[in-house]
Amino acid sequence: MPIPQELLDFIQSHKKFLITGHKEPDGDCVGSQLALASALRRLGKEAIPCSAGPFKRPEIRSYQGRFLSRICKQDRDGGAAIILDCSAFDRIGDLASDLAEVPTAIIDHHVQSDPGTFCAVFLEPSAPSVTVMIFALIEALGLIPTQEEAELLLFGLCTDTGFFRHIDESGAETFEYVSRMLRRGASPKRAFQMMHGGKSLNSRYLLGIQLSRVQAYFDGRLILTAEAYEETQRFGLEGRDSDALYQELQAVSGVEAIAVIRQETLENCTIALRSRDEIDVSAIARAFGGGGHKNAAGISLAGTIEELRPRILEAFKQVFLN
Repeated sequence: MPIPQELLDFIQSHKKFLITGHKEPDGDCVGSQLALASALRRLGKEAIPCSAGPFKRPEIRSYQGRFLSRICKQDRDGGAAIILDCSAFDRIGDLASDLAEVPTAIIDHHVQSDPGTFCAVFLEPSAPSVTVMIFALIEALGLIPTQEEAELLLFGLCTDTGFFRHIDESGAETFEYVSRMLRRGASPKRAFQMMHGGKSLNSRYLLGIQLSRVQAYFDGRLILTAEAYEETQRFGLEGRDSDALYQELQAVSGVEAIAVIRQETLENCTIALRSRDEIDVSAIARAFGGGGHKNAAGISLAGTIEELRPRILEAFKQVFLN
């Protein structure tokens, strides 16, 4: 994977880096940030991982203590920033104002609308995860990834691909990177355990409630379910097992896409979108100000479940009936 020379020059020309990513981080975002910070330190640079959070996903919660939630003037002075796994300042939450005057580069595998606003840009939409891009960058910097870096990078790759469920016949290069990560000491077994082990009993209760609430639309091509605010309060974030829910729903015969609406607060919902093959849910998400990948995307919107359900159905109607 070729690394833009402008990014290598950007890294060479600065001594201190603020490494940040999108708000509500996932495994790809967290793994990329921590592995890149580790590699930069080995080059003699100062590297500070930052995240606006919140760390909702159980598999990444143990990493929260390794991130700054805000960037003070002392951290900012004389430094540069690298934004991972997103391509716009509005996606990094409260940290956007902290980085307003800081030279910034981006590394992302999503679509970028205005790359000219950044000092250096490394975009690779064909990459299955940003962690693969960071692996290539570490090697381009003349380093061999350490075991810890390889573990973080494999973890991010596994989470972003649904443990390789979203890799098709074009993914040979992905597994070449996996092989190199394993040679550095990364373990798919440990990555799987991090993603799927240690679930609470509450997560099984909540999963049952969500499955019991499923409704099918457009002749079964779309399945939609919801998580009420009272359930969020009762079971907590540790009660969520989103990947298990998505797997169960995507296994239904005839299903092409799923939507899960969660009432996060009394005024706001998040909507998780997943698809199996042809449907590009990232296009639907972008229409609502969200983002993501073709087969996995998300939205945050003001409103209640009942207010937002018809809007989501209308968006899918335009896809299925046109």
